[in-house]
Amino acid sequence: MTPLYDRLSAQALRRPEALALQYGEQALSYRELLALADNQAAVWQAEGLGQGSFIGWLGHNSAAMIAALLACAKLGAVWVPLNWRLAAPELAAIAAHAGLCTLGHTPELATQAAQVLTLRPDGLAAVPAQPGDLMLVYTSGTTGEPKGAMHSQAGICANIDMALAVQGLTEVDRVLAVLPLFHVGGLCIQVLPALAIGAAVKLHARFDAGAWLHDLADWRPSTSLLVPAVMQAILAHPCWPAADLSSLRFLNSGSQVVPLALIEAFHGCGVPVAQVYGSTESGPVSIALRPADALAHAGSAGQAAPGVRWRLVDAAGAAVLKGEVGEIQLQAPNLMRGYHRQPPGSGFVDGWFATGDLACADADGWITVVGRSQDLIISGGENIYPAEIENLVDGWPGVAEAVVLGWADARWGEVPVLVLTARPGETVDLGALREHLALRLARFKQPQRILLTDSLPRTALGKVQKAALRDRLAADGLAPAN
Repeated sequence: MTPLYDRLSAQALRRPEALALQYGEQALSYRELLALADNQAAVWQAEGLGQGSFIGWLGHNSAAMIAALLACAKLGAVWVPLNWRLAAPELAAIAAHAGLCTLGHTPELATQAAQVLTLRPDGLAAVPAQPGDLMLVYTSGTTGEPKGAMHSQAGICANIDMALAVQGLTEVDRVLAVLPLFHVGGLCIQVLPALAIGAAVKLHARFDAGAWLHDLADWRPSTSLLVPAVMQAILAHPCWPAADLSSLRFLNSGSQVVPLALIEAFHGCGVPVAQVYGSTESGPVSIALRPADALAHAGSAGQAAPGVRWRLVDAAGAAVLKGEVGEIQLQAPNLMRGYHRQPPGSGFVDGWFATGDLACADADGWITVVGRSQDLIISGGENIYPAEIENLVDGWPGVAEAVVLGWADARWGEVPVLVLTARPGETVDLGALREHLALRLARFKQPQRILLTDSLPRTALGKVQKAALRDRLAADGLAPAN
């Protein structure tokens, strides 16, 4: 069974000359994209690769990357996209853990690919794939060592149908794709669903705010998926004030709690900012704010996507009351089969996937994500959710980004610390900001220190790595800004 390959093959038969993928100066029809995938499958098959083979891919976004995934779908192989931003030793460890049979790559990363294969340690016994396995995707590692989430073709196709349903994508849509395809967000929220429905995708090798704004005017997309760091870069670009957003039916966002200030900047231009909540393990479409609901529910993650069951539970596993905060747990057809090389059921609690994310919900099922359980600050027995403070700071004059960390305190156990970056050429009035927060937050929630830093450590999708930031501040002596 090759359901993902079959979805693209059906489009190639139905509309063979329709634009499927534009990449730089290269424009591929659905017929040409399928031929590229078939050629890659034939090459790998001639090398003895096929059912159950683990095939790695290291490269910037490209048509070849999409073709490699479809080739694996045709062969019954497992596609393992690698994060090119990692160091060669980190990639080598993942390559060994995955059990790669080969490592495909784009030309510009040939040297890095050779280093990965040279450094890959020996000694890990092979772990066979199961029939139907398609993608082994490694987590970003924001909360510990990366883990490999195994997804089946059936699960990926279920995710496609869920993404189509919540976004209303059709063959007339034009998707401007700028996020890395080695992540399920960049690949599975818009790109694969768009190709499965027969829409056109323009693919950027890497995100560049100027290039996005250029294609907004020149290619006239109807939608694009942007994470908060990308949204921030677009809003800070000198061409933003003159940007014509009239072609956009909606934008989509996610990967973390999206600051209201960023959402409102696009809403102010009449463009709804929809959201998708999920994770590497969940495919990722789990909870979604549909475009039609985005303006009225700004800041909400939305409601459960079709086929998704969810619950919010406390630390003891008991359901929380409406309006109370609990961990999001999920059951859905697009969840990972399990973690590679880990015992069956790892990551699941009584058949529910435990996300580690915290949220609250109202009586109508509208869900608001407040952060990760690891980020929860407990100060003097009181719970503090960083997003509540961060949302009050986002949009403050001169502030580019705000991050709240918990910091050890002898008296209270933990206290909140606010870390800021300033917009280029601007200053932040910290005294006025403290007064602003004092009027809007309970005393125990008010940051005990406000720090200014030049940059924030991030994952490939722009998420701030709070553990790395905390380590860096500790090494610097956590000197408060004046």
